[in-house]
Amino acid sequence: MAASRSRSRRNGATVLLLISVVAGMVGLSFASVPLYRLFCAATGFGGATQRAETAPTRSVAGLITVRFETQVAPGLDWEFRPLKSAMAVHPGAQSQVLFRAVNHTAAPVTAQAVYNVTPTKAGIYFDKLQCFCFNSQTLAPGQSVDMGVVFFVDPDIWTDPSTSEVRSITLSYTMFRAPETESPSASATPRPRPPSVN
Repeated sequence: MAASRSRSRRNGATVLLLISVVAGMVGLSFASVPLYRLFCAATGFGGATQRAETAPTRSVAGLITVRFETQVAPGLDWEFRPLKSAMAVHPGAQSQVLFRAVNHTAAPVTAQAVYNVTPTKAGIYFDKLQCFCFNSQTLAPGQSVDMGVVFFVDPDIWTDPSTSEVRSITLSYTMFRAPETESPSASATPRPRPPSVN
């Protein structure tokens, strides 16, 4: 009788432990993607770029060539390309490049761009101030739109021993069809700032 009660308690504890492990694994699976994205954004891991509020107050002599590449995922009938294939920038200087997207379908389509830079170790030094990739983009049938990216390369790229030799960075975008449940947001070239009133 006592042995049966002891076995029953052990079985109950084992079941409770297994339920806790399964619940923890399910919780981790839901948290893993956001946590990975936060890790990449903080470290530049995998070529993830940074998001900045303001450009540096200094730029440095010398130039880095920034190349732009695009592709469209299968199932999205859009044209998507940079209006410039490359530009030379001074680290620390704010620059802008435009990308053209054209919806070749007969219906409105919402898409989202994902991005990275190569070499991947330069990702932590590539900062975006504005980007069409921050939101999904909806284009009407046959609509063409020019979408802007305002960016800078952090001057510290040349003082970091692991990136001091970098003279060329490639910014790559892939445009995917967005899930139907997402609410669209309009895309546009970055708006000029209104003049300051003194």
